[in-house]
Amino acid sequence: MSAVLAVGTDSGHLVEIHPDPYKFSWGLNDVSGTDAGRTIDAGATMYKQRITQKRKIGLAWRNPDHAAVGRILRAFNPEYVWVRYFDAMEDAMSVRQFYVGDRSAPLRWYNTLGGTRFQELSFDIIER
Repeated sequence: MSAVLAVGTDSGHLVEIHPDPYKFSWGLNDVSGTDAGRTIDAGATMYKQRITQKRKIGLAWRNPDHAAVGRILRAFNPEYVWVRYFDAMEDAMSVRQFYVGDRSAPLRWYNTLGGTRFQELSFDIIER
């Protein structure tokens, strides 16, 4: 079975990410022009002036072990990564280039004999 996510520094060589995230939150952000804003008239008319749209995907893994956390963080560590994912608007798998937002991995417990777990690993990826 194919993974929900595949990542790589080259769009032609993507590596599947296992385990699948428990949270996959698709979003679409509008990027507005520099002259966007409200006018000073009676209606305070808004001019959005959308230049483009960019995807933002919130990802999280619940209770991952230390090996999975390290593997996922290394896969998403380059400045820019290509990601294959299911795109809600296209209703299909898509490959796009993203950068990664701040990452967070609070420790649940540390075990020197193995079994170290994190509460969650989470971060957003934002389309370049």
